Amino acid sequence: MALTLNPGMLVVASAYPDPPFDVIDGGVEGGFDIEFMRAICAQLGVTLWPVRYSGDDFNGIFDGLAQRNCDAVISGTTITPERAAKVLFSDAYLEFNQGVAVNRQLTPSVASTADLRGLTAGIQSGNTSDAVAKRLLAEGTIAGIKYYAYHGIASALDDLEAGRIGLVIKLHPVISWLTKDRPRLAVPLEVPTHEQLGIAFAKDNEALCAAVNGALATLRGNGEFARLQARWFPKN
Repeated sequence: MALTLNPGMLVVASAYPDPPFDVIDGGVEGGFDIEFMRAICAQLGVTLWPVRYSGDDFNGIFDGLAQRNCDAVISGTTITPERAAKVLFSDAYLEFNQGVAVNRQLTPSVASTADLRGLTAGIQSGNTSDAVAKRLLAEGTIAGIKYYAYHGIASALDDLEAGRIGLVIKLHPVISWLTKDRPRLAVPLEVPTHEQLGIAFAKDNEALCAAVNGALATLRGNGEFARLQARWFPKN
């Protein structure tokens, strides 16, 4: 099969907002994912064509690969067995834990998951943070889970500020970014999930996956990936 859906172009889907991976500033798309994929495209000799996923459940973004609406998915995407059963993943390129945001005024003493007892967690539908929340709920640590549409993360943080929920769980660099301009909120702990991130492709597009892996290896070798990582994730 052809490497991409349209000759000379790589159509890549991402979900917003997901900073620092996927950022919209003044209507312009940017962030680590866009810059990373532009670097990949330069290696492949194709032009990047980014598209926005707008579904309520993040896992729906992968449907676009099977439906031939896009060539690849990159959106701070964790490689999981469930997702890998449906799509191909590139080599992993970053690893992060889940972060827990709380209201520093209402729950100032939170320092571990044990301190979350009785609180309700806000979770984006289809996000890998759901597994953490479900485990905490099963253990009796948290009192419940409230789900938000993937693009409704701001509503979840608004509810956290207002005390309508007690915590929000999200990949650590993302929740840290989203709360930095909300002084009532803090991210006092990480849950060690060691999630590896990858780029997703249609199951039958091994050729594109292999080409992107080759480009990634080149970017690691020439230092460009390290420069991108230092720019967008300066503490990692």
